[in-house]
Amino acid sequence: MKKGTIITIVAVVAVIVIYCISAYNSMVKMDEKVTAAWAQVETQYQRRADLIPQLVNVVKGAADYERTTLESVIEARSKATSIQLTADDLTEENLAKFQKAQDQLSSALSHLMAIHEAYPELKANENFRDLQAQLEGTENRIAVARKDFNESVQSYNSYIRRFPKNIFAGMFGFSQRAYFKAAEGAENAPNVDFDFGK
Repeated sequence: MKKGTIITIVAVVAVIVIYCISAYNSMVKMDEKVTAAWAQVETQYQRRADLIPQLVNVVKGAADYERTTLESVIEARSKATSIQLTADDLTEENLAKFQKAQDQLSSALSHLMAIHEAYPELKANENFRDLQAQLEGTENRIAVARKDFNESVQSYNSYIRRFPKNIFAGMFGFSQRAYFKAAEGAENAPNVDFDFGK
């Protein structure tokens, strides 16, 4: 074999090895970005879960007649916090279960927030108003964290599915991640009725 041929073969092998290392490192970096984005989602959901007991106690003191609403919030919080997912557990099925529990908690919370209209003493309660504002801010943070998570997943999934990186992704055990999806029924517009008893 000629010296030039050997140098060419070594150069080609070196380029392939460097490409593999670069592709692998990029996949690790993107995978870690998805993991970090998921941690932010969890942090915001935990923040909401931490606010709920305070909110329930304030409502309990001012609205004695709303036991079923309070109990549904407490039960929904318990279910939502019982589902713990790591970034490695983010399959479509697991994420759907997590999201369903969080959606149930959101629904229970919206019922709780609606009762303040019926109780003037609750409306006037400064602690309730502060907690309500914190909860609204947390809901916004959750929405942002979910959007950031989905963007990270989209970048990661696109990267590992492109040829020839899909070959390396399979070899190194990188697989697609699941997205957060809209709540069931979100595609339907709410029914608005302006018939005020006519």
